[in-house]
Amino acid sequence: MLQLYTRADLNALISIRAGETKFGERVEILSSTKNLVAQFQQSNAKYVLFGIPEDIGIRANHGKPGATSAWKAALKSLLNTQDNAFNKGKRLLVLGHLDFSELLERAASFDENSPEYHVLLSQLVAKIDEEVAYLVFQIVSAGKTPIIVGGGHNNAFGNIHGTALGKNQAINVVNLDAHSDFRSLEGRHSGNGFSYAFKKHFLDKYFIFGLHENYSSKKVFKTLDNHPSRIRYNTFEGIKIRHEQGFSFQLNTALNFINDRPFGVEIDCDVIENIPSSAMTPSGFTANEARMFASFFGKQKNAAYLHLCEAAPNPTNEQEMYVVGKLLSYLITDFMRK
Repeated sequence: MLQLYTRADLNALISIRAGETKFGERVEILSSTKNLVAQFQQSNAKYVLFGIPEDIGIRANHGKPGATSAWKAALKSLLNTQDNAFNKGKRLLVLGHLDFSELLERAASFDENSPEYHVLLSQLVAKIDEEVAYLVFQIVSAGKTPIIVGGGHNNAFGNIHGTALGKNQAINVVNLDAHSDFRSLEGRHSGNGFSYAFKKHFLDKYFIFGLHENYSSKKVFKTLDNHPSRIRYNTFEGIKIRHEQGFSFQLNTALNFINDRPFGVEIDCDVIENIPSSAMTPSGFTANEARMFASFFGKQKNAAYLHLCEAAPNPTNEQEMYVVGKLLSYLITDFMRK
């Protein structure tokens, strides 16, 4: 269910300062959940932001919970950035978040020791898929570009499905990620959003940017290599450890592969060094490289959405919330900035 934000909701998060205009003071909002497509069409904003504060898909994939908190951190930081010639709040409509609190409560009631535990979680993920896909479809069909802050990477499926329906064609995706998330169709979770989208023909071409060689199985590599015309990848080690390819060169390689139709831009925070996430890594791309990625693909005409996922700051740790919120805010504004 969509939880729409009011101006008062946003103002409660903004630190007003004399002589400055904060980004959040200039963003658009909606007044009602009725006739969303018509309201989107009437909006002057190009981008529509919403959150998916859930971690059910991560738990279904045997991952570390906690991704529910990233949205709150991101929104507060974003609203408090400066509105200026580089950052224009009027280009963004802040919609709200998809409220999955009931599903989260149900997931918390499941017995983790039961052999049915992950099956039951997967069934909840399938319900989340439907809600995400429908909202993304409404945004895209109105000619807007969704910016989605998760939540787990399971939501890539809903993003791809909804965008494909909105564009009336299969789409491509570039994914900055330590993992392919192209695992077996074993029930929905955060590790198989792309394989499900591929199987259901919503995803045409898929480029994985920065795969970690230590954390991709032989089976996954074999599966990826079986589709050379539709799936390509590079590895983090190839780019940053062995210096076989340059980062900028690989950005253009990925773009050339996916740029023949609308494409989604996925960024999994697991790939960014020392960022609290569902699979935090001490060895990964820097925050600045992730920003370069968001900026590079955001400038492209065919960029159809941005999805930031898997960040999992501890909500009781102010420093973690601040760092993650600021990083996600940078990635959003970099993607929007032309």
